[in-house]
Amino acid sequence: MSEATSSSISPPSSSNSILIPNLPDDIAIQIIARTPRFYHLNLSLVCKSWRSILRSPLFFTIRSQLDCTQVFLYINVRIHNSSFKWFVLDCNLTNPKTLSPIPSIPIQAIGSAFVVLGSKIYVIGGSINDVPSSNVWVFDSRFNSWEVGQKMRVGREFAAAGVINGKIYVLGGCLVDNWTRSTNWAEVFDPKIGTWAPVPSPVEIREKWMHGSAVIDKKMYAMADRGGVAFDPEDSSWGYVSTELDLGWRGRATVVDEILYCYDYLGKIRGFDAKEFVWRELKGLDSSLPTFLCGATMANVGGKLYVVWEGRGGGNQIEVLCAEIEVRKDCFGDLWGSVVWSQVILVIPGGSSIIQCLAIEF
Repeated sequence: MSEATSSSISPPSSSNSILIPNLPDDIAIQIIARTPRFYHLNLSLVCKSWRSILRSPLFFTIRSQLDCTQVFLYINVRIHNSSFKWFVLDCNLTNPKTLSPIPSIPIQAIGSAFVVLGSKIYVIGGSINDVPSSNVWVFDSRFNSWEVGQKMRVGREFAAAGVINGKIYVLGGCLVDNWTRSTNWAEVFDPKIGTWAPVPSPVEIREKWMHGSAVIDKKMYAMADRGGVAFDPEDSSWGYVSTELDLGWRGRATVVDEILYCYDYLGKIRGFDAKEFVWRELKGLDSSLPTFLCGATMANVGGKLYVVWEGRGGGNQIEVLCAEIEVRKDCFGDLWGSVVWSQVILVIPGGSSIIQCLAIEF
């Protein structure tokens, strides 16, 4: 254990706490913190002091300092076009992998935007009874619970959202038919002060609907009804996405090693290199995945490309399948993928669909 790590860790607040007999509590916490997340529920049953420390911010800070964090994939599905359910996939377990249910948002809107900031998922806006909402729900993966977040300045549905330098940016998803919505067409949330603030934007780029968004090299790209917009918060500059990106971006996407991956209508996973302004097919997958991936969505899980899609189940059911793909760029600039594993992780009723998947490391 390094001196820096030991000096930054304090024992539990209770002076009477004894986590492990004959060991100082600051050493005991580090031992417990090294235990994989999968076993934390069992650890919480040992005694009250263990249960208390497992739910403390200090515990997760220590895990991060000790480089003991793990990656999890959270999946949101819509059941029968009515209710929404959330599940988590422990990506650290060996096969077979299965989803576990987690608490759902009391009221989840349609057309929300999703981002991950640290150990939290932010579900932003959406439509409730056909009215764009300014609500924000926050899921803290450390404690497996939802809380009400700070509302935006205007209601939005189908907005673009991304995280840059620890702040959440949202673009569009609202009509610009009055001064308030025009001024707040773009907003930024700073979690340190807990408030939303308007981001000045030129009139000509204020589209309503945003169909996809991603952050590449600390710049935000959002696809709109007509083309798309690009925003660089470092110098507050706005522009349009390149023609090449516009023509190739289809559906939900994710970024791995500064390459934007998406699934196109021809049944191919493709990657866009923003530095070279070129799309390339992800090679090496022809015999590893089905020809067509219905409802495919993607996430960067610890530097691996995870793809989640819908398949046919027995009777009136839908199988949710997932594949982990190692991706790399060769010396010629070509993109190659190798499927590590692929399997059914969930079965849902017919008429249901995958809404989003997001990765969190904690």
